[in-house]
Amino acid sequence: MTNKAKTLNYLMKNRHLTMPILSFPSIQLTGITVKELVHSSELQAQGMKEIAKRCPTSVAVNMMDLSVEAEAFGAHVKFREDEPPAVISHPVKTLLDAKNLKVPKFGTKRTKIYVEAIKKAKKLIPDRLVFAGVIGPFSLAGNLMGMTDLMLNCHIEPEIVNLTVKKATQYLIEYVKEFKKSGADGIVIAEPVAGLLSPIFSYDFSAVYVNEIIAAVCDEDFICVYHNCGNTIPQAHYIKKINADIYHFGNVINLKEILEIMPEDKIIMGNIDPAAIIRNGTPELITKKVTALLKECSSHPNFIISSGCDIPPDTSWENIDAYFKAITDYFNK
Repeated sequence: MTNKAKTLNYLMKNRHLTMPILSFPSIQLTGITVKELVHSSELQAQGMKEIAKRCPTSVAVNMMDLSVEAEAFGAHVKFREDEPPAVISHPVKTLLDAKNLKVPKFGTKRTKIYVEAIKKAKKLIPDRLVFAGVIGPFSLAGNLMGMTDLMLNCHIEPEIVNLTVKKATQYLIEYVKEFKKSGADGIVIAEPVAGLLSPIFSYDFSAVYVNEIIAAVCDEDFICVYHNCGNTIPQAHYIKKINADIYHFGNVINLKEILEIMPEDKIIMGNIDPAAIIRNGTPELITKKVTALLKECSSHPNFIISSGCDIPPDTSWENIDAYFKAITDYFNK
């Protein structure tokens, strides 16, 4: 049995050890701001360590900061004290822009910070897996083109989209390879914008390119997680063609429904609403929702509960603790 097979088998046998997308709330445990966090590998690693000490997780996951790669390509980013960074300019407007778009070298802007954070986290967190995070190729194209132009161009100028996604894919392959060198056990590829596409477009503009990344970086020791928090039910038969080890879905879908479609030998994770339930709910509501999802989906041995997406930075730790307690209580019954 390969190391990957052993790891995936361990995850399925220990479903009480959840893997939420939980990183930004570390700012409350370390007394810093989001702006400080996204500019420091040391603070990211320390935050991951504090979360690992407090939370019964199977994996320590670094941040889902979807601005990093676009910034490396030349997009401008707005940094805020208590919210994730936001892309505020889009360098690709025309086919000529796409043709002239240069694929950046690793280390441009903040990319090196995130790789160094994983290297440091591996030393600080020896008792569980450590996963890095990158944006998906179509979602990166969205940050480079702007969402409105991206969606229109899929219909009217697909050449611009394909060229931009190809360059995004080229860069992401090299970026993920750097995470592998740093010691990461796996990668979470966040492709939420693909959830806006029609099924066939989701395959042509996203899944094909995600598979290129997976083929280039995943091996018997490195795990690939595909995350899509969009309306993935219509796309499910195309998502099945993505050769990920783990599929992570958002809260806009019925998770039971997609569990019936996806392969039984692949781990399926999701999908407690990170904003409406974990951030804005009460411990009582969180317990109710977590327990209900576990009752509905736990008959599927490949299901592992998780947040549907990134848990916001200002989410109270009382609520986060309630999420973990509800899972522990359920499995201890």
